[in-house]
Amino acid sequence: MKSLITTVVFCFAVAQTQPTVAQAQQTIVQAQATAVKARPTTADVQPTTADVQSAKGKKPTVTDILKFNGTVRAKYEYQPEEGVGRFEVRNCRISVSGQVMPTVAYKAEIDLSDEGQIRMLDAYVRLLPVENLRLTAGQMRVPFTIDAHRSPHQQYFANRSFIAKQVGNVRDVGATAGYTFVFGGNETNCRNKRYSGRDGQYTNGNEQDKTGKEYKTNGEMSSLTLEGGIFNGSGLTEQKHYWTKSYNYSLKAEALICGHTGVVLSCQHTRPAETGIMMWNCGAYWHARGWHVEGEYLHKEYSGGAFKAVNAIDAFVVKRLPLHKVFEAVSLLGRYDYMDDHSDGKPDSNGRLTIDDPQRHRITAGATFHLGGKSPKTDIRLNYEKYFYGSGATPNVSERDKIVVELMCRF
Repeated sequence: MKSLITTVVFCFAVAQTQPTVAQAQQTIVQAQATAVKARPTTADVQPTTADVQSAKGKKPTVTDILKFNGTVRAKYEYQPEEGVGRFEVRNCRISVSGQVMPTVAYKAEIDLSDEGQIRMLDAYVRLLPVENLRLTAGQMRVPFTIDAHRSPHQQYFANRSFIAKQVGNVRDVGATAGYTFVFGGNETNCRNKRYSGRDGQYTNGNEQDKTGKEYKTNGEMSSLTLEGGIFNGSGLTEQKHYWTKSYNYSLKAEALICGHTGVVLSCQHTRPAETGIMMWNCGAYWHARGWHVEGEYLHKEYSGGAFKAVNAIDAFVVKRLPLHKVFEAVSLLGRYDYMDDHSDGKPDSNGRLTIDDPQRHRITAGATFHLGGKSPKTDIRLNYEKYFYGSGATPNVSERDKIVVELMCRF
């Protein structure tokens, strides 16, 4: 009996270790499938259309071709000397931009409420034939100065400097060419990215640090950007019937040193009427560790001594401090700017240039509370402006001491 039991147990164990017919067949099928999968197919060997496009350059997506952006600025100003105030929509800008192909970009921007007026601002096409080279034709801001090139959402203060508003603010129709020479190793510095990846937009010196931290660079990143252009001199609204033999021109050079220090030199020749005007500008900025320090000087001369030369200065400092509740951060601001008696170059009924903006000094102090990141983002700007005029000056009420509260939204 004991021998019989041992034999049965042994036979049962052997049966459990041997595969059934179905299990054997399944094992064979799996092995064949694995062999087929391992064998390269025609699709694996031959490159697809997508692979070819990727090799030649990534095909733009819908989001690359069509990008919508907007800026709305609503503010309240109170003038304590007169005891008057006003609400105002300073800007309501809408822009469409993008790349229709890797070497062609465009932008169209309109302001639906520039102090209550509708204005077409930018309308241009930009060619990017090789990396860091851009050729632009259309309506645009003339390459000149630092502060005048800041868009409303990039401004540090509620109101622009005298250089950006009265003395050196020019938009026109024409063509420009620009090239950036990059020195150092990595070309992905966050203040000087490859132009092919950002619609060819040139923004050195314009972008604020949204984190309060030093820009992450390799410590050796530097570049030199040269840009120049010729323009009608007609402004934005007199294009159709404007023909000229004498074009305006502008030249600008910007050196970015180690990713956080910039030096800008620029010049511009304009002719608003019969008087030629030559402007020279120089400036520098340092942006790191939550600080932004900037200074700029502009000199303006009128041909034939038609009006005395104008000097303008803009100097300011910003310190960004992180916050942990409600607001992302707060920026503390201080600015000094100055301008001589200024003429826009257009003569009066007697053919003479007169003072359009009297000489003044201004000190601005304030704070900006930040909500959100780069886009969408919202800033609450609180500024106090103190003006100083010479004897006999009769400034406009909007150019006197005032308190400004502004709400800015960028999307």
